[in-house]
Amino acid sequence: MREPFLLGGSEKEPQDMAENAQDRQLPATQRKIEKSRTEGQVARSRDLSHLAAIGTGVALAAVLMPWMSARAGRLLAGGLQFDAALLARPDSMLLRLVDLTLQMGLLLAPLVGGVLVAVLAAGVLVGGWNFTLKPLAPKFEKINPLAGLGRLFSAQQLTDTLKACLLAVVLGTVAAVYLWRHWLQHAELLAMPLPAALAAGGDLILGGLIPVAGVLAAFALVDVPLQRQLLLRRLRMSVQELRQEFKELEGNAEVKSKVKLRMREMANRRMLAAVPGADLVVMNPTHYAVALKYDELQMAAPRVVAKGADLIALRIRDVATEAGVPVLQAPPLARALYAHTEIDQEIPARLFGAVAQVLAWVYQLRDAMARGRPMTAPMPVPEVPADLDPATPEAPEAGATP
Repeated sequence: MREPFLLGGSEKEPQDMAENAQDRQLPATQRKIEKSRTEGQVARSRDLSHLAAIGTGVALAAVLMPWMSARAGRLLAGGLQFDAALLARPDSMLLRLVDLTLQMGLLLAPLVGGVLVAVLAAGVLVGGWNFTLKPLAPKFEKINPLAGLGRLFSAQQLTDTLKACLLAVVLGTVAAVYLWRHWLQHAELLAMPLPAALAAGGDLILGGLIPVAGVLAAFALVDVPLQRQLLLRRLRMSVQELRQEFKELEGNAEVKSKVKLRMREMANRRMLAAVPGADLVVMNPTHYAVALKYDELQMAAPRVVAKGADLIALRIRDVATEAGVPVLQAPPLARALYAHTEIDQEIPARLFGAVAQVLAWVYQLRDAMARGRPMTAPMPVPEVPADLDPATPEAPEAGATP
């Protein structure tokens, strides 16, 4: 039975799972589609390119045909004119050939340029603009005869072959019908003067290309969405590929966990290093510990330099004891400070009174120790607002039944 799809599942899948086309049943992600574009895999429709070339050629020829026919007639007439002076020059034939070639190129330049622009626009219309040199890189697996047979009998190749055969049959039928209906006009061209024959021949060519363009338009309407679907089919992903992509995007869970643990350990070490410089540690008595420091010349209010719960709280207590920092057992104040303060931030204003009580006791303790006298003042019980102590149950609303 196949394992259910879980993004965080085991990585121990068969190595050939991603290579088996039957396992690629999941649609391609946007990331894989973009990656395939960088490798030159985009949808392209040959039928649309053919339509753009033929359609643009027909349209330009229809507009430029009178000018092209007249210009072509003059070129042909000029090319057949000779005189004794021209024939006396040995290089006259070469010069005349170069001149006629240049003039013919200028004559066809608008038509050829328009067709090239249309073909490029058709490619961009289907798959968008994409420039990459990766398809030019040599791939030795393409010379593998077994891989070549696989591509030969692939769905893409079969579809292209059937479509090309159908297109050839339809175009051949349309051309045969057109020639059959206009064979007499083609034969009459032989009896016409040259200018009239060029004009009539151009009209016949345009008349034959129009139905051809119509057939290509019909095939392009089918081929454009078909090529897009075939591309998405080739890019389909397996479960293993999707898992691998998820890991690349989100990062390996084990690595991320280790990084977070490492960062937490470094933060704890920096925090514990500040405990010896604190004035007081308030505890609850083992669940919470908050280290406070106050410098009236640099601070507007006491500041939290370290705090922690459970094992971290015990570690703060041990470090404070080793450094000679007083440790006061005041559960309500410890809970309130832990819940409503952050490290390197000043305590809330509503806790000023409670913290002032414990700091005053600490200062008295230090003064007694400095004078070598016993501490007579009792340990204070700071007054903490009930709504700041997380352990205090919420008071019932006014008018509520107790």
